[in-house]
Amino acid sequence: MGNGNSGFSEAGLRRLREVLARHVESGKIPGLVALFSRGEETHVEALGTMRHDGGAPMRRDTIFRMASTSKPVTVAAAMVLLDECRVRLDDLVQQWLPELADRQVLKRIDGPLDDTVPARRPITVRDLLTSTFGLGLDFTSLGTPIMNAVFEQGLTPNLPTPVPEPDEWMRRLGALPLMHQPGERWQYHISNDLLGVLVARVTGQSFETFLRERIFDPLGMKDTGFHVPADKIDRLPTLYAPDPQTGEFHVWDEAEEGRWSRPPAFQGGGGGLVSTADDYHAYFRMLLNHGKHGSERILSRPAVELMTTNSLTPEQNAARNALARDSVHISFGQGQHGGWGFGMAVRTYRGDYAPIGQFGWDGGSGSATYADPVNQITGILLTQVGASTPDSMRVIHDFWTTLYQAVDD
Repeated sequence: MGNGNSGFSEAGLRRLREVLARHVESGKIPGLVALFSRGEETHVEALGTMRHDGGAPMRRDTIFRMASTSKPVTVAAAMVLLDECRVRLDDLVQQWLPELADRQVLKRIDGPLDDTVPARRPITVRDLLTSTFGLGLDFTSLGTPIMNAVFEQGLTPNLPTPVPEPDEWMRRLGALPLMHQPGERWQYHISNDLLGVLVARVTGQSFETFLRERIFDPLGMKDTGFHVPADKIDRLPTLYAPDPQTGEFHVWDEAEEGRWSRPPAFQGGGGGLVSTADDYHAYFRMLLNHGKHGSERILSRPAVELMTTNSLTPEQNAARNALARDSVHISFGQGQHGGWGFGMAVRTYRGDYAPIGQFGWDGGSGSATYADPVNQITGILLTQVGASTPDSMRVIHDFWTTLYQAVDD
């Protein structure tokens, strides 16, 4: 397991804090919270303010919009159902999601929506867990009829078209053809939202209720959910999407009366959670501890191993590698990990300072959450600056670069 209890060097911690402070002092990152641990040693840095023009200081318990870092957490609900044999990896999802029966598949990714062939086989639970069910966000196919339809129908979050309630969302999704044959190709995001609907229909509970009972409450994740209650809204910072050309701060979402100030119509497992650094730390430490939190078992060891191991064949993964490699100019270097487990990236080659086996994910709201079994490190870096400019992604990269240098063996 590596040298899990030797912690961090004092010089390395000073350097990490200086690097983070430099980003805040630049004026491009109003504030951030970084929480990281190794073994039993935990450190927190809360720097800057809740707004770009000042306001209250960032605090350890500041609540952030987790965006796509929701994915590694919400997939745990599906793993509970696998552990309990309420679903199986190769069960057909159409018994719970009949809208996905009898799929048609586009002949060409850029073709008209009615130019299709029948799917070669039905969609399985495994296809949803591995993001290979045949439909997703494809940033290399923007402007095609299918991608336009996905956006116009409100099937993705954070866009002007509101996301409808789950049954209507499923109806709209079921009216579209697949982009690829089931199991053929990794595609981003929509699988994770689908998992939330699947969990709700299997359990007869809302997705959030099941998550709260089986994951959040047992882990003490008291500030995690799909909206921020009124008595906590002062802990939610303004979210910004800086202008890509000028860097001027544009408000993406305010706290008061914003998108997360009330329960959503759709509890999106792909990007809908709000949370804190401590809550996410509890979750990722549970994964590092093979599914246990103290004396309580949240997930089985095999479930955690399955989630955090690459699940893609080279053919399935080709699209993911191409997305990371060919979109580096708009992803700012995020996504180049090599593999994908369930709801998160898994490092399968040494591409930067992180070792093979590190798992986690990043979010477009300026969030990053990873754990490293080799060094027994968990790291959470949260900002309120979206990825419309490279600034939040650069502080994430610098956080990990300096954190690994601080490891003291």
